[in-house]
Amino acid sequence: MGSNKLRVYNKLIVAVSILVPVVVAILFTVRIPNVEPLSFLPPIYASINGLTAILLIISVQLIKKKKRKLHELLMKICIGLSLLFLVMYIAYHMTSDPTPYGGEGAIKYIYFFILISHILLSIAVIPFVLITYVRAITNDIVLHKKIAKITFPLWLYVAVTGVIVYLMISPYY
Repeated sequence: MGSNKLRVYNKLIVAVSILVPVVVAILFTVRIPNVEPLSFLPPIYASINGLTAILLIISVQLIKKKKRKLHELLMKICIGLSLLFLVMYIAYHMTSDPTPYGGEGAIKYIYFFILISHILLSIAVIPFVLITYVRAITNDIVLHKKIAKITFPLWLYVAVTGVIVYLMISPYY
């Protein structure tokens, strides 16, 4: 891989890793007027998170069995699902008011711990996913494996906690 191409990838990774959270934060302040809330979306994007988690686990098992092409396909699907989640999540929040959590006592603190860690790690995982992907497509398999060992648990945590957050907040929609 040429160093110029790698520099371009690295610049794109930095740009996307900064732009995505900033754009999402900005879009959270935007409400589309005179539009029905897209209240059907949360269970769909929670299911997308669940499917992503399952596919991540299957994908790791496949690569351990040396099924590289199927691993690659599932990883691309996971990236696509994450993008689909993001679009739906933004669309929901641009049409709906935030839902306050109604739980009381210890469960409230557990919910907020899971929610905050989910949000922070969903931001942190962006560059990890992109770097891992670039190392794979540039055939830098040694470095790909090295960072994938960090990316996988982070991404899996984000996907699983997305489902947990939905299940915990859903009674209050």
